[in-house]
Amino acid sequence: MKSINATQARANFQSLISRAEYKGERILIQRHGKPVVAIVGLEDLKRLEALDDAIDSAELRQAVEENDGFTTLEEINEARGVNE
Repeated sequence: MKSINATQARANFQSLISRAEYKGERILIQRHGKPVVAIVGLEDLKRLEALDDAIDSAELRQAVEENDGFTTLEEINEARGVNE
């Protein structure tokens, strides 16, 4: 992954966007020598979000399996006499 400082990124922003979009490059931007953000292509972002969703779903399934007292929103509304 290519790293550049924020000043260089600002000066070359259009070029960085093109490199991420068309070449699939991932560019790490540093401020004061520390990484702060990255520019990635849309396909990389979609993969990252899908991975995030998969992890969240797995964690939810595990929490439901481990919780004997799991109650759905529908059950709570029914117990309170709330109609949707």
